[in-house]
Amino acid sequence: MNILITGIHGFVGSNLVSALKGENSIYGLDIVSKDVDGICHTFSWNDLSDNVLPRVDSIIHLAGKAHDTKNKSAADIYFKVNTDLTIKTFDYFSNHPEIKTFIFFSSVKAAVDKVPGDVLTEDVQTNPVGPYGESKVKAEEYILRQLVEKPEIYTGRKVIILRPCMIHGPGNKGNLNLLYGFVKKGLPWPLGAFENKRTFTSIDNLTFVINKILSVHIDSGIYNMADDDALSTNELISVMCDAMEKKAHILCANKSFITFIASMGDLLRLPLNTFRLNKLTENYVVSNAKIKKALSIDHMPVDARSGLTKTIKSFLEK
Repeated sequence: MNILITGIHGFVGSNLVSALKGENSIYGLDIVSKDVDGICHTFSWNDLSDNVLPRVDSIIHLAGKAHDTKNKSAADIYFKVNTDLTIKTFDYFSNHPEIKTFIFFSSVKAAVDKVPGDVLTEDVQTNPVGPYGESKVKAEEYILRQLVEKPEIYTGRKVIILRPCMIHGPGNKGNLNLLYGFVKKGLPWPLGAFENKRTFTSIDNLTFVINKILSVHIDSGIYNMADDDALSTNELISVMCDAMEKKAHILCANKSFITFIASMGDLLRLPLNTFRLNKLTENYVVSNAKIKKALSIDHMPVDARSGLTKTIKSFLEK
């Protein structure tokens, strides 16, 4: 199979090259048109416009503007990259009927910033907060609208919108970065009384699912991507400490006291405020039931703890 991967030089792209290179011919599309370790040739975005790309069977659209947790990026950058570039790439797919599969990497943040209820499923009413999620959902809406308005163009073709939750793996801690740095210093975690649950996505599970999507029949549509198990922050810290062979220091300070301190942080502009406390202690559990059913699998190959342990150990080795 000939596969075109946009944003190939990123963390997910480089892992997909390693996972797919054996039985496939891989081509890249990125800002910098350099080859990837002699495995595949990378084209520039101008080549997409000029229709000089080689014939491919599938497109995996990874290219995008990542979520800036420091909120320093201008809003229009998200829409130029996450929305406009996705539309451009999908239009190329639509106009080349020989390409049978299109996979768009969206995000759970395109659905909601805060999970309503216990578990996030694909049928949630989208309500993104901020330009990252808003730009992703606009790209989703464009793709879904094309499927409805021009169904004849997509007959016999797969159009998959994948919504992964936080991706991590060797070489990339994702948003685990701050917590990892905190735990590595041996500092006690003061929020042990808050038993929140979060879901993660191991890069190994992600590449496994992409490989399956490319090789089997699956209905077009939106699919969440996540590990099977959700972990509390306390469990996550324990996994990190086990990987680092450290003792976990988790303090169960009174919730009311912590909430009071956070409210004082709102007034005094302290590092801990109400917004940050809510983000640190909220639940964000994502269901992967739909993608597993579509691929006829009972469970992901890598459990959440093993995937996180592998990630943390890779940074210790550095």
